[in-house]
Amino acid sequence: MFRALAVLRVVVLGYTVALNAYRNNFEHPVLGWACVGLMVVATFVSIPVYAAPERRLPAVLLADLALAVGLLLATPVVKGEWFNATIPGYWIVGALLAWAVRYGWRGGTAAAVVLGAVDLLTRSEVHQKDWGNVFLLLLGGSMLGFVCESLKQMAAERDRAQREAAAASERARLARVVHDGVLQVLALVQRRGGELGGEAAELGRLAGEQEQALRTLIRSQQAVTASTAAESARTADLAALLGPLDARPGTEVALPAGAVPLPADAAAELVAVVRACLDNVERHVGPGAPAWILLEDLGDRVEVSVRDEGPGIPEGRLAAAEAEGRMGVSESIRGRVRDLGGTATLDTGSYGTEWVLVVPREQGSSR
Repeated sequence: MFRALAVLRVVVLGYTVALNAYRNNFEHPVLGWACVGLMVVATFVSIPVYAAPERRLPAVLLADLALAVGLLLATPVVKGEWFNATIPGYWIVGALLAWAVRYGWRGGTAAAVVLGAVDLLTRSEVHQKDWGNVFLLLLGGSMLGFVCESLKQMAAERDRAQREAAAASERARLARVVHDGVLQVLALVQRRGGELGGEAAELGRLAGEQEQALRTLIRSQQAVTASTAAESARTADLAALLGPLDARPGTEVALPAGAVPLPADAAAELVAVVRACLDNVERHVGPGAPAWILLEDLGDRVEVSVRDEGPGIPEGRLAAAEAEGRMGVSESIRGRVRDLGGTATLDTGSYGTEWVLVVPREQGSSR
């Protein structure tokens, strides 16, 4: 959507520049063409800024909207009190649609109200076409925002369904491997142990118990899959879930003032990641070693930092552990966060270790 918006910005910029050049009805030509130049610069600066999701911050969108408002307010000064058309003209739809794409119908409607009100208030006389233009702003901002919200929800549901399908396929593959290998070996040990008697009979009995437990575990995966969809539909307060972790000796937890809602399954996974980080502190730094947890609500995503002041992780140690099959960091931390569509960044050295866990609020939105 933002790539399409970049093309639209260039198109409306070309139209606006051509229209101002054709009319050339500035009372103050220097100021007028300075405003046109400002629109050109702002357009080509906004394209790379909006291209990166991490740069679509509230401050950027506010600056975009403020520039459109400022150009509307400058029109009566540059063109005179009895102007007919504003300097930016249709160029203001760039900021309007950016708000609609980023914040949905609420953002699109709010931006349309601000731009429409400023446009009307700067005019000495309001004509029927001016009301019509404001109506189109309101209609376009709210409708496009609604469509963008629907597309985001559909994308999140699609990604969730793809993850669940991939997980189900992997479980089926593992079930076949287990059935063809482990279960058959356990059944053989059970049968041969009974035939041999003595200590072998006890070994066979234990193998039979493990075979039955493993078969039960495989069958239970279907129930887990069915419950996943219902679980993901619920929300949980991540701040409330992280708060009790300060009961661990030496741990301090810093939380926002309000609730931080996340899908319940994502919140539970993120708490499990934080616990894994604390377990590493306990194991490698020492029982009761100081650790700090910081939760930040960044609007479209949440960020959790877990920091300690231990000796750090030696270079190459994590790669060696993964090569040896010890998957604590790669799966318990990075793997879990990756499955949530987020990132887990490690900063370590002689000053300590810090994990920065970033998870999108809408699962699948960062993919």
